[in-house]
Amino acid sequence: MLRLQARKVILVLLVLVFGCGLAVPNLFSPETRKAIEQGAPAWIPRFLLPIHAMTLGLDLQGGSHVLLEIDRADLIRSQVTQLRDDVRRILREERVGLQGGIGLTPRGVQLRVPDAADRAKLMPKLRELAQPIGTFGAFGPSGNQSIEVNENPDGLIQLSVTEAGANERIRRAVEQAMEVLRRRVDALGTTEPNIQRQGLDRILVQVPGLQDPQRLKQILGETAKLQFRMVADANAGDVDMLPSQDQGGQPIPISRQVIVEGEDLIDAQPAFDQRTSQPIVNFRFNIRGAQRFGQATTENLGRQLAIVLDNKVISAPVIQSPITGGSGQISGNFTVEAVNNLAILLRAGALPAKMTIVEERTVGPGLGQDSIQAGKMATIIATVLVILYMIGNYGLFGIIASIALLVHVCLILGLMSLLGATMTLPGIAGIVLTIGTAVDSNVLIYERMREESHLGRSLVSALEAGFTRAFATIIDSNVTMLIAAVALFALGSGPVRGFAVVFILGILTTVITAVTLTRMLIALWYRWARPKALPF
Repeated sequence: MLRLQARKVILVLLVLVFGCGLAVPNLFSPETRKAIEQGAPAWIPRFLLPIHAMTLGLDLQGGSHVLLEIDRADLIRSQVTQLRDDVRRILREERVGLQGGIGLTPRGVQLRVPDAADRAKLMPKLRELAQPIGTFGAFGPSGNQSIEVNENPDGLIQLSVTEAGANERIRRAVEQAMEVLRRRVDALGTTEPNIQRQGLDRILVQVPGLQDPQRLKQILGETAKLQFRMVADANAGDVDMLPSQDQGGQPIPISRQVIVEGEDLIDAQPAFDQRTSQPIVNFRFNIRGAQRFGQATTENLGRQLAIVLDNKVISAPVIQSPITGGSGQISGNFTVEAVNNLAILLRAGALPAKMTIVEERTVGPGLGQDSIQAGKMATIIATVLVILYMIGNYGLFGIIASIALLVHVCLILGLMSLLGATMTLPGIAGIVLTIGTAVDSNVLIYERMREESHLGRSLVSALEAGFTRAFATIIDSNVTMLIAAVALFALGSGPVRGFAVVFILGILTTVITAVTLTRMLIALWYRWARPKALPF
């Protein structure tokens, strides 16, 4: 233990200096960091120039807090519409005639099939629409169905969306919406947004540092359902009267047949028209979308193609020539900001249903500054008290443990800066907690040394036994804490995960500082002082 290899000492020092050096940028303001990076000498490699600092969470630097709720009624209407289309398809495939048409009910559809033979042929196909809800309990499948199918003796058939089916649809819609919202928020250029489910049908979005909450609300609230449809004759059947942006909101007839949907888009970028210098959006389709778009524009030369976004016609250009390359542009009376927002919405995809904002808050940086100051004070007080305790109990070895403790905190901050992790108020609490757990390893080592010394061992043997025999205990205790921290990170969300990240990093750095660094400092002390007994 007392023999130090030069290479090992140099390696440990390099790791510690590098790790602590990563924490230094957190001492400077963003403006100072940017000035340092821009004023760096030309001989410094470019990849070394980025000066990273920790990202502060919403509770520390302020930002926007929005709580959205899925429109349950809109989602059920969509589910009923899809059910009606499925029933129509089955009727065509089975060649079954109806008495009247397909009627809509608040939670489903109904139809009357007077012929018993037709009903016998139709019912098995309709019951296939009633998919089981994929949940299992302790005694097997739950038995819940997404759709309830009832047949009356007079030939009336009713299909209704069950409560379990509606809840399952909402659950899947929330999961899909969270991914869409995450892509939209990421496109804003913000860092470390917090997007999480709250309850069955709500989603919480927190964006630290965003100073334009109105834009966030606009981006999050749009469903962005894009469709390409043909402008139809007003007297034609099967049309929708939709407001047109080009005509001041006046409704125009649009065919209900959808040529291509937004899900076939693979890219959308803001640009400027080279002829008019007006803001536009350039888009590209995937293979399927390109084929459908090319066929439609080839067969409908001279007609107007309506670009429909959220049931509003944002543009209706005349098809001058076939567009077979799979790309095109959306033009209209757009501002630059509107074009940027539209491109973001189209790239991120459509929300599965309408979402309403039920709560919004803008957290000011002043509140965050108070939290930072309180966290700093708590960390300083905890560190000072731990240092006084260690020095009071272990003398010189307490000073060594205190040095390792300060390096431990620096390494945590450096690793968080390197990883781009977000520091939140629970994260500060995690640092305070790791301060206590870090010196716990030193206490185990020192108490083992004291026991060995009381048993009559020589100083060298006591020092060696303190590290070797306490090492297994240190590893065991840290592994158990690491398991708990990983579980928090895996199962938690938001602030809980922030706490878990800091705690995990603290556990890892504890092994480096409390064992490796402490061992090296004690070895250097022994070689320099040549003591005869423990200093405590």
